[in-house]
Amino acid sequence: MANELNGKTIAILAADGVEQPELEQPRDAITGAGGTTELLSLETGEIQAVNSDINPSITFAVDKAVADANVDDYDGLLLPGGVANPDTLRMDADAIRFLQAFFETGKPVGVICHGPWTLVEADLVRGRTLTSYPSIKTDIRNAGGNWVDEEVVVDQGLVSSRNPDDLPAFCAKIVEEYAEGAHDVAREGATAR
Repeated sequence: MANELNGKTIAILAADGVEQPELEQPRDAITGAGGTTELLSLETGEIQAVNSDINPSITFAVDKAVADANVDDYDGLLLPGGVANPDTLRMDADAIRFLQAFFETGKPVGVICHGPWTLVEADLVRGRTLTSYPSIKTDIRNAGGNWVDEEVVVDQGLVSSRNPDDLPAFCAKIVEEYAEGAHDVAREGATAR
């Protein structure tokens, strides 16, 4: 199980306010399976992580601004949670464009906690079944998604989980999906922006 992601690069898209364990544990699972990661954000430098959404913890060095990233360079995408992180990302046109282009490729995406907020803004949950932190289930439903309360949900390569307690199951499933590669993610009724 240590080499299934050899040769694969996974983009992690995050901003200030990212929940530390939701970035670190999946990243460690990816590298533990032989993959590499690249942290994308709104600008280069560092992003401030938090624990329990409000307690500042460590910073993470950003590898590349999302505006300069090319979806063809990545085999998968990870969207960690935290309340402020996806709220910031969903207000950035470059982040939204990157997500929409990434989903068009059918490559697997992992999203946890409040992370689906950004997908809602990008109109990428319509017709999909996923889970999230319970406080955004109405946002997902209003955007045409089917919200369920489960530890981990997979829908055509989109892996979702609810919170840090789900990280063991989430990490195992994203490694599996990243190893499988692209899925058919054609979505009826979705609109490009």
